Amino acid sequence: MLRRTLLYSLLGFLVLCVVGVFVYYLPPVHARLAWRVNNWRVQIRRALTPSEQVIFLPQVQQDQIETIVPATLLAFAPTSTLTVVPFPTIAPDLQGSTATLAPSPTLTMTPTPIPGNISLTGIRYERQTFNNCGPANLAMALSYWDWQGDQRDTRAYLRPNHASVDDKNVSPFEMVDFVETKTQLGALTRVGGEVDLLKRLIAAGFPVVIEKGHHPQDDWWMGHYLVLTAYDDEGQRFIAQDSLLGADLPLPYAELEPWWRNFNDIYIVIYPVEREPEVLGMLGPQADPDYNYQYAAQKARDEIASLSGRDLYFAWYNLGTNLVALGDYTGAAGAYDQAFLINAALPEKDRLHRMLWYQDGPYQAYFYTGRYAEVIELGNATLSWVGEPVLEETFYWMGLAREAQGDFEKAIYDLNKVIEINPNNTQASGRLKNLVEGVPGS
Repeated sequence: MLRRTLLYSLLGFLVLCVVGVFVYYLPPVHARLAWRVNNWRVQIRRALTPSEQVIFLPQVQQDQIETIVPATLLAFAPTSTLTVVPFPTIAPDLQGSTATLAPSPTLTMTPTPIPGNISLTGIRYERQTFNNCGPANLAMALSYWDWQGDQRDTRAYLRPNHASVDDKNVSPFEMVDFVETKTQLGALTRVGGEVDLLKRLIAAGFPVVIEKGHHPQDDWWMGHYLVLTAYDDEGQRFIAQDSLLGADLPLPYAELEPWWRNFNDIYIVIYPVEREPEVLGMLGPQADPDYNYQYAAQKARDEIASLSGRDLYFAWYNLGTNLVALGDYTGAAGAYDQAFLINAALPEKDRLHRMLWYQDGPYQAYFYTGRYAEVIELGNATLSWVGEPVLEETFYWMGLAREAQGDFEKAIYDLNKVIEINPNNTQASGRLKNLVEGVPGS
């Protein structure tokens, strides 16, 4: 009798488990609970592996890599037309360097006055499914221009293996690529944005997608996209379409700026192709990518002198990101060294463990300065914080670093992971083809 009771209890438990899994994966339930379940799983893993054990600290000082840079650039130049823009080296000193960036041209356009408030209508609001912030916000922004798809369509291209591999990041450049290849619209992304420029674009009839930091009370810092559709100078605020928190949310100018700095003040503008000259005209000198990155680098350098704590970390990180874009990998590596040293000194609750999920500039800076072991160390630390092999950019740069070290077997493994996560990554597939055919480094 006891055996039968135990058997029935076991069967009942198994049935409840099956029903529970079925209910959990119903779209409305999964959308609300998946992030919480993921957080519980991550918290358990972190309890078993203390975070201080996976803090990345740079090991190589700037003066040790000067002779490595030219050879590395020659062997692994990202494009045949790479132009290195010289910037002064930033010494890895937590008190700040006295080096000054080359002066940027002064922005001289005279803006046309704009109304004190503007509100754009016509966007179809979408609440994002789990970890689908980028595709959801892109779909919302496209809907303003009468695009008829939704986040399922953008996700199919931007996160093609989402059902089996939970890619944690969709970059602004991937979103621009979607617009240019899958729609009849144009798009561009720039950095170093400012509140007045956002207002000017909205006033001209262009909603703006931005990426900013987001730090919930019950989770660690993460990245998040928003679509800005209105502003009100009297209330000193934007109105944002937030795929996570809701439609038409007020976002004060003063609250936006420090969180926007988390992502180098980046923004995306989508427009009908025939209106591109209008958009470029509003950007003025910022329309030129090189000028834009020089401007943003100088902006970051200016902020370094006045910020502290986590804000100072972001300013140094942004400087590194802008210098990478300008081809100054030595200066970028020094700036990132600063950022990582600051991060390690922050209180545990303020540390930026997820930064490399979204912004992979340090991999590039360290790779192109010959610091291959640190690329791999940083990649492993980053993967330990996600707990799943799902970051295509991390695997890509680890694969290149292993190739540069001559560890071709592990390089092939890493690059295969990239393609598993995103079959559309042609850089990884090309590099993998060369490795399999026995021509590494080509």
